[in-house]
Amino acid sequence: MTEPATTPDAAVPPQATDQATESAPARKEDSFLIFLLKLVVMVAIFRSLIFSPFNIPSESMLPRLVNGDYLLAAKWPYGFSRYSLPFNLPILPEARVLAGTPQRGDVVIFKQPPLKELDYIKRVIGLPGDTVQMVNGQLYLNGAPVPKQRIGDFEIEITLNTQCYSLQFVARRGDGTDICRYPRYRETLPNGRNYEVLDLGPREMDSTAPVVVPEGHLFLMGDNRDNSEDSRFPAEPGRGIGLVPMDNLVGRASIVMWSTDGSAEWVKPWTWFSAARWDRIGGTF
Repeated sequence: MTEPATTPDAAVPPQATDQATESAPARKEDSFLIFLLKLVVMVAIFRSLIFSPFNIPSESMLPRLVNGDYLLAAKWPYGFSRYSLPFNLPILPEARVLAGTPQRGDVVIFKQPPLKELDYIKRVIGLPGDTVQMVNGQLYLNGAPVPKQRIGDFEIEITLNTQCYSLQFVARRGDGTDICRYPRYRETLPNGRNYEVLDLGPREMDSTAPVVVPEGHLFLMGDNRDNSEDSRFPAEPGRGIGLVPMDNLVGRASIVMWSTDGSAEWVKPWTWFSAARWDRIGGTF
């Protein structure tokens, strides 16, 4: 009698076994490439639609943000445009879709007018229809002064990432640490949002003409009022921002995920930890 066709040896001819063995590596390679493609797509979606990292390269937002801070910005609160995408890819239109309006007091990331190439960060002060004016260092919104309360001085250690605005603000703590010491105030907007600002004394832009914010635009200011070229200044590449179109919005500051004083060196891994400003990590907005 002949063996049944269901025996193991008869079920898979040797030739078929060889073909399966030869094709297996190709399937693994294809799977790895597909995995990489999926990973790239997921990262692009995450950065474009959910959160994206940004770093703070200046001191215009002291005391809330320090040069050397790295933060995550939420991308969805104000809608999406091509400026939400890496490299400003023209997949989406310049006008936002699913657009949302910021609230006064929000800290926003946006493309600086007029070139829309650099990412800037400032605080929302005036919404469409608002009248904004500075009078002798006092902020006025719709004709009423924004409450401004003097609080304790702001102190920050002098490091590679932090230098004092001028020699008059250089000081030294009791332990011998060199610091910058700035006059600090708390402002409270009509919606109840409060935040801290620095006022370094009489400066040219402490008094401005009243400005009515047009539809679709925002009046933005830095918290370091005398060291910020913001909506009080005309829009110029790399300098002032003028009145910022809401279509330029990229995201809303969410959380500080890292901060460094600038002393870290790649060839000295231990300095990655000694340079960290641990007390700033995790701060929310």
